[in-house]
Amino acid sequence: MEAQATTPFDQRWIETHVPARLDRLPFSRWHWLVVIALGVTWILDGLEVTLAGALAATLKNPVALGLTDTEVGATATAYLTGAVIGALFFGYLTDRLGRKRLFFITLGVYLTATALSGVAWNFWSFALFRAITGAGIGGEYAAINSAIDELIPARLRGQVDLAINATYWIGAALGSVLTIYFLDPHFFPAWLGWRLVFGVGAALGLVILIFRYWVPESPRWLMVHGHPEDAEKIVGEIEKTVAAHAGPLPKPEGDVTRLRVRHHTPWHEIWHTVVHAHRRRSILGFVLMASQAFFYNAILFSYALVLTKFYDAPPEGVGSYLLPIALGNAVGPILIGRLFDIVGRKPMIVATYALSGALLVVCGWCFQAGLLTLHGQVVFWSVIFFIASAAASSAYLTVSEIFPLEIRGMAISIFYSVGTLVGGVAAPTLFGHLIGTGSRTALFAGYAAGGILMILGAVAEAWLGVKAERQSLENIARPLSAG
Repeated sequence: MEAQATTPFDQRWIETHVPARLDRLPFSRWHWLVVIALGVTWILDGLEVTLAGALAATLKNPVALGLTDTEVGATATAYLTGAVIGALFFGYLTDRLGRKRLFFITLGVYLTATALSGVAWNFWSFALFRAITGAGIGGEYAAINSAIDELIPARLRGQVDLAINATYWIGAALGSVLTIYFLDPHFFPAWLGWRLVFGVGAALGLVILIFRYWVPESPRWLMVHGHPEDAEKIVGEIEKTVAAHAGPLPKPEGDVTRLRVRHHTPWHEIWHTVVHAHRRRSILGFVLMASQAFFYNAILFSYALVLTKFYDAPPEGVGSYLLPIALGNAVGPILIGRLFDIVGRKPMIVATYALSGALLVVCGWCFQAGLLTLHGQVVFWSVIFFIASAAASSAYLTVSEIFPLEIRGMAISIFYSVGTLVGGVAAPTLFGHLIGTGSRTALFAGYAAGGILMILGAVAEAWLGVKAERQSLENIARPLSAG
């Protein structure tokens, strides 16, 4: 017992067919429940980012918070900074305490902070509450993406992962609809409407708590952490449920997985795995995450300011212009996602990153030259994000697939955090400043930078990409505890 307290390792070895049994399952009603239960998380994130973007012009109203353009951008940066810190902290706990337990902790943080955002009284209080909200959402990324990969069959993992991440844009569409109603002065005064929007976001989070009970703990995580009986019980229940609707199940394929029990993974091993053992994969994960973070956060946190300042769109109506953008983002991964399992990860990631980056540069040039109307700008953005949404989702898919089971949650958190910190946190403040200058040329330079970064992401994938389609997670990245 004393030795067990001083080392993360147990002396037990476990031989299991759990990964093979999960991967050979046909897609069923049970998997749909998992998709729904996990997908609603991205609805929250989409709602939050949309609210921040759509409320930007309203928050400048003196009867609201009276923020400047720079302060609006700074509150978005506060949200992203909180997401970075939350991802790292909760990501480590995801690997140590389990996926399911963190579902409820991070959601509780989100609920509380979102409700508080609706009662903010000045810039500093609003920025603080947005940072805490971001911490809750950032923590969700590790737990949710780990659970997706470890529960969905290998042959369908790519398209399911992309489809779940696309539900982010259902939240974006919901957020745009909410702002159209709550920011309309015919229904609510300017000082009240934006506060009610955050209240609705908190209420939605309460509903999601119910869905979370549908998702079991990851059997893969349970095996590594010395709970083989619980893992076998969960897999048996899943198989029974699936067989009841799909008929007799095929026999598992592949060798037995042999694992040594561990209670946690020490920091020095995490460092060695990420920095040394899988250095090339780490470079790939960083570039993909950073480029898409800058691309998305630059546009979405400031689109309302662009529409109101350069196209004279009414502040209370900017939410309606997000609907086609959200539709493009939601439909793209769903229609394109299947190709990531059929054509392959590398060719599809290269294509979506390169094409979305090139289109943003072209769109920025047309904006700078004054060739776009208000509706033309929105349509152009919608086309760009139809492709870019699949690219961004594939970045999360990549970093969750290519690292070992024992550090999967932490790997997602590290690359989400570092990528967002480098590529995303400064983007809203930077673009808030560029918009404040009133210069189309300056804003075009920012858009061009975002497009070039996406093209660099395509180059990195072509050079360092990993063939992960239709392969077991254990084949893509051998577990650290494997015998």
